[in-house]
Amino acid sequence: MNTLLSISFHINFLPLLVVIALSWAAPILLSLFKLSKIPTVIAEIVLGYILGHFIFNEFNPESIKILDFLALAGFIFLMFLSGLEIDVDQIIASLPRKKLTVLSFLRNPLLIGITHFAITLILSYLSTLALSQFVHIPSIWYFSLIMVTTSVGIILPILKNRGEIAGHYGQMLIITAAVADILSIILFSFTAFILKNGFKVELLYIFVLFFAFYIFSIIGQRMKGIPLLKKMTFQFSHSALQIKVRGTILVILIFVVMAQFIGEEEILLGAFLSGLLLSGFLHKGRSLLILKMDSMGFGFFIPIFFVMVGMTFDTSAFSEFDSTIVWFLLALLIILFAIKIIPSMLWVRLFGFKRAIAGGFLVSSRLSLIIAAAAIGLEMGVVTEGINAGFILMAVITCLLSPIVFNTLYPRSVLDGNKTIIVGGSSTGALLTRRLHAHGKKSIIIESDIDRFHAIQEKGLNVIHGDGTKEAIYRQLKMSANNYVILECGNDQTNLYIAHMLREQFLHENIIARTKIKHIENKLNLMNVDTADERRVMATTLENLILRPSTYHDLVESFDNYIVEEIQITNSDTDGKMIKELPFHYDAILMMIKSGNEIKIPHGDTYLRKGDVLHVFGTSTALQETHKMVE
Repeated sequence: MNTLLSISFHINFLPLLVVIALSWAAPILLSLFKLSKIPTVIAEIVLGYILGHFIFNEFNPESIKILDFLALAGFIFLMFLSGLEIDVDQIIASLPRKKLTVLSFLRNPLLIGITHFAITLILSYLSTLALSQFVHIPSIWYFSLIMVTTSVGIILPILKNRGEIAGHYGQMLIITAAVADILSIILFSFTAFILKNGFKVELLYIFVLFFAFYIFSIIGQRMKGIPLLKKMTFQFSHSALQIKVRGTILVILIFVVMAQFIGEEEILLGAFLSGLLLSGFLHKGRSLLILKMDSMGFGFFIPIFFVMVGMTFDTSAFSEFDSTIVWFLLALLIILFAIKIIPSMLWVRLFGFKRAIAGGFLVSSRLSLIIAAAAIGLEMGVVTEGINAGFILMAVITCLLSPIVFNTLYPRSVLDGNKTIIVGGSSTGALLTRRLHAHGKKSIIIESDIDRFHAIQEKGLNVIHGDGTKEAIYRQLKMSANNYVILECGNDQTNLYIAHMLREQFLHENIIARTKIKHIENKLNLMNVDTADERRVMATTLENLILRPSTYHDLVESFDNYIVEEIQITNSDTDGKMIKELPFHYDAILMMIKSGNEIKIPHGDTYLRKGDVLHVFGTSTALQETHKMVE
């Protein structure tokens, strides 16, 4: 009897069980052995190597076919999330809008990123030419393309943890890495097609992907404004239907299938463009949708890809180099660092020699893209087994060395600059620290209880063991006038005592205290200390859930996507202008204007004055643009 759907249970799931068990164990082992700074994917590759050479060598190849499919799905997810990591808003905001001078060119992250990539590519090609005199390299151009890759996925969390992500230095490094990712993937796609098929008219089919990207971006922007669709999307997203996740998978597969019709090697570009497309819609915020896609990718598919990379890693492939293997690997490692560090001298004038070198080492980190490009080259025959193994090994080494050298040359000091001091390591304080870090803001917790101090420290949060009631701790933390101090001790009397001390001994003004007792709240208010009354906060939350649930959920679930900031006008050029005369970023909404003690509702013909405080709601990129415009 014929059926439309035939499900076979004759599949050996044991290999999948072992791989998933290893991917689950990898981060746990790193934590147990105090190796949490090592990327988890490195452990997955190592465990995959052990698995493939000592366990699965006795399995029938047919039994691990399911792993090959899931590894390919992991590869597609990896490229998708690589595109999703790139902040389209930041790149658009970096487009030059004024006449270029030498200084404005050096300060523009996008222009410097493109220049950095061009110099890297030239150096990579020349280095590959020199290396080919000693080692057989089937395709010098493809080999040089592999070396120009970088890893936004390594660079972004390092800068985020250091609180550098919102600064000019951090933006320069992130956009340089993003440009390298985008341009190298585009060049890979065209190169792979030409190497496989030659110069044919079908090469123009690749532009279909870019045309589809453009069409989807226009359609997406228009669909976002349809009220009925927004309502349905919200309703379905919070049910078992998960319509946003299904839509995201649909977009990924549309681009992957189109790319597959052009050529199998173009899947990399298709998956990457689908991620870049959604990044533009979501404005790089950590929305609930992105958390779900991260969970699907890094929770299941991507670990299988890296375990399979380790399983197929063949150390015997190095035998093609004979006695030159050590010299080849050493030369390759030096070249991989040199071609990124030398162009980083462009940053010397802005950031100094030491920070420029440190940034060069950080953008030298490579991971997913270099492995993927080498694997594609191996399949096409333009990369040998030995070269492929060498690049996998280099990915592991650069991922380990680059962050270490960066932190050594440019050590982090959470005590310097603008920071938030949280007195008391409660769960609320820890959550606040995480949310501030998500905004790229530095914060540090003061905790007196030693057990709780160690628990917070193990979570990777900035914490210092000390007594918040003592003056010395604030001098140790180099507290400055613009630092906020959050009093979260769990005891209203203690909060009152610390607030009084900070006012009297340090004349400090930026203090916020949580309180539950009315008369203590009154005393704090008399000292001009801002208070967070738990009753009012809870009542406001419940009110929002009843009266405006959609707005509340959307804001909470994407808390670091949309931000409200108070921005004071200090720029004389803005003084006396009407709001409609200013080019506000399209993702910024001016909610309210405070002029002295007067509150104004903004209109197009409202005049702005120097000293006015703008209450602006929008994405982090939009708020950065507003800061530049009015300050």
